[in-house]
Amino acid sequence: MVFWDLSILKLDEFRPGICSKVEAGANLILAFMDIAPHREGPAHDHPFDQCGIVVEGEVEMAIGKEKRTLNPMMTYFIPAGESHSWKTDALPAKIVDVTVKQR
Repeated sequence: MVFWDLSILKLDEFRPGICSKVEAGANLILAFMDIAPHREGPAHDHPFDQCGIVVEGEVEMAIGKEKRTLNPMMTYFIPAGESHSWKTDALPAKIVDVTVKQR
């Protein structure tokens, strides 16, 4: 079992401007990410569902043809195969993200 206290969790640099911690089980991947301002994830899709919650800050999320600005305590669900992208603006963001482990 793994327990995280997000307020003190040590994160590793995933890519410039994004630090994260990941725990992978047999079927799921749990990630906590701290994303700097003015970062972007280009549109892409994958063959598994993905969901998450914004813990701090703001993230603009586009899923299919819908686009929303997500604030703390707002969630997202991305169906398998659906094109999606995200970006942060002037504020950084912290999110918890869950995906199905690829086989």
